[in-house]
Amino acid sequence: MDCTVSWTGATGARSGMGFIAETGSGHVLMMDGAPDAAKPENGGQNLAPRPMETVLAGTGGCTAYDVVLILKRGRHDVRGCSVKLTSERATEDPKVFTKIHMHFTVTGKGIPAAAVERAIALSHEKYCSASIMLGKTAEITTGFELKEA
Repeated sequence: MDCTVSWTGATGARSGMGFIAETGSGHVLMMDGAPDAAKPENGGQNLAPRPMETVLAGTGGCTAYDVVLILKRGRHDVRGCSVKLTSERATEDPKVFTKIHMHFTVTGKGIPAAAVERAIALSHEKYCSASIMLGKTAEITTGFELKEA
């Protein structure tokens, strides 16, 4: 897996803290820093997600992917899955994630709660590289609700 991240301020007319990531699979992702009123030259323009937001979003995508796949492989009639991530970060540099809570909402027909619980556990203990990696610095907790379709 590879990715090239380039600063957009290096070639653009405007300075700032925008970046474009070009992934090995041929996709593009924009990132930007938060505006800095005290030192505008050090801040972003709020045109895209922050880099750490993309880390959190990628982790949510990784674990939701696992949960859906595990439920489908178990022949459950899963029709929707979302995960809301809330986090806390260290106050000092490096500002790593220290707490992450993932609340899953799974929609389907006749899915047992135990199957959802098992899918989430398997994702976090075995399959989701992102959450397992972030679990080295963050306390990760999960919860879920099951909605009948």
